[in-house]
Amino acid sequence: MPSLLPIQVDETSRTPIYDQIESQIKALIVSEQLPAGASLPSIRKLATSLSCSVITTRRSYQNLEQKGYIKTIQGKGTFVAEIDTVDQDTQKREAVSKALHHAVSVGKGYRYTNEELLKWFEAILKEADNND
Repeated sequence: MPSLLPIQVDETSRTPIYDQIESQIKALIVSEQLPAGASLPSIRKLATSLSCSVITTRRSYQNLEQKGYIKTIQGKGTFVAEIDTVDQDTQKREAVSKALHHAVSVGKGYRYTNEELLKWFEAILKEADNND
């Protein structure tokens, strides 16, 4: 069964599944792929679609609600919360920065030079532009 949200879990990852779900839903919200007010699947439906436990998806939703990304309305469901645009921009920047830091760390670990990494990054940017 396909996921109700465009998220995937990697059972071989060291990152706990609830954290994978949480970070992917957060990214969808921050990038506005899930706009404020959008309805989210029930905990049970999401768990079934991702082939994981209800406890795991509940923990993801609870964490997101505590952080202000989603809100649950008794008897109606779970919805994307309004997020401050400054916070949204900060979250986007932090996510991209974290990914770039990781990429640089991996590249340096394989002993690529700054120049080699920069050329590679520029090539990837061109490739992404061509795919748009």
